[in-house]
Amino acid sequence: MKNRPSRCEASRIDVVNAFSGLKKPPPYHPTQDIKEIIRLSLAEDAGDLGDITSLATIPADTQTTATFLAKADGILAGVIVADMVFEALDPNIKTEWTSRDGDRITKGMKFGTATGSAISLLTAERVALNLMQRMSGIATATHLMAEAAKPAIILDTRKTAPGLRVLDKWAVTIGGGENHRMGLYDMLMIKDNHVESAGGITAAVTRARDYLSRHNLQLTIELETRTLDEVKEAMEVVKGAKPRTGEICRIMLDNMDVSTMKEAVQIIGGAVATEASGNVTIDSVEAIGKSGVTYISSGALTHSVAALDISFNVESVLS
Repeated sequence: MKNRPSRCEASRIDVVNAFSGLKKPPPYHPTQDIKEIIRLSLAEDAGDLGDITSLATIPADTQTTATFLAKADGILAGVIVADMVFEALDPNIKTEWTSRDGDRITKGMKFGTATGSAISLLTAERVALNLMQRMSGIATATHLMAEAAKPAIILDTRKTAPGLRVLDKWAVTIGGGENHRMGLYDMLMIKDNHVESAGGITAAVTRARDYLSRHNLQLTIELETRTLDEVKEAMEVVKGAKPRTGEICRIMLDNMDVSTMKEAVQIIGGAVATEASGNVTIDSVEAIGKSGVTYISSGALTHSVAALDISFNVESVLS
């Protein structure tokens, strides 16, 4: 698309951490840490006694190699996370991968192995698989929708699994989508309930800008609209005096049919980015993408994800 307005980049914080060398690093979150997610997940599964079945049946010194097997076609995501799971449980486990995050895998493909203590491997197995399967399912769904949506860009939403937001949103980027705001803290999104409570779009934006100014917050604003009249009111605000903070970076077109969306895009005229939202499916996204909107957000990418079927099978006992 020509002259595409920039995303709300001013609201984002650059990710500078151990993942910074990756082509698709995890998104930044101020209070969520992937290592802590893994620690809690392992503790949840092992409880206070550990993997008692493995401890009771397998000699403590048994070493083995297990293989990751794709049982369905899809986009792989969670390889790095699986490595972190094994590292957290037993640093002596060694992994080898023939496919990496973002690669396409097909049913029947063996794409990785893990070698080490049999007890450690089986203790870590379910957590590694749960996270990899969920992330791969999200990446696969995102890839399909992102391809169908072109030239529009697919965004995720906050409809993620509690405690897994960083991983869910990371999987979206691995699949070819982009992240919307991470949470309630990094961007103002003025939706219908805010508008109703504030007394209208103009009143809500005025109060939001005043709040940002008083608290010295350099954040941007997205406005939700549901009708063409609301789009016109939103544009009056956009065309008003430029504020010191609280720039409107995007207008959301919520639950509009494609015809109405096209009219809304014409009214906005490229002044700010546009985002289609509401009941977006793989069947509807192609037509929405051709309406002229900049972005299309879909909660289904993360709240209705089907995990990609992957198995972890012991193939050889080394001792």
